[in-house]
Amino acid sequence: MPQPDKGASATRLLMGGNPQAAKADGDAPVQAYISAIPGWQQATARRLDVLITQAVPGVRKGVRWNSAMYGIPGQGWFASFHVFTHYVKLTFFKGTSLTPPPTGGTTLEARWIDVRQDDVDEQQLTQWIQQASRLPGWSRS
Repeated sequence: MPQPDKGASATRLLMGGNPQAAKADGDAPVQAYISAIPGWQQATARRLDVLITQAVPGVRKGVRWNSAMYGIPGQGWFASFHVFTHYVKLTFFKGTSLTPPPTGGTTLEARWIDVRQDDVDEQQLTQWIQQASRLPGWSRS
């Protein structure tokens, strides 16, 4: 398993170990955010980033609200992840439209899953990522 980036200690960690990160667009800010994540959650976040990047060629990346964001240019954001003490929360903004819908969440449209250490169903995640990328995204900057 990859070790946490030693340069990550300069970043302020918020409750649950989530790195504080400025709003920014592009892969570099997302990679900096991931590098600042402590412990096993960093390897999980890297794996989620790779899965999303492979499943959606040309995906738009950014950091908003101390979360890694993924979207389609001109279409909006379709997913994000955020770090908590015992899991990495992967949210699909139009999750109720996915088949089957992820089980987490009670909002009008968003659904999420809590990805725990060594608990990644890559096949299911890839299917959800691909489905979500084809839906109109969330357009709030």
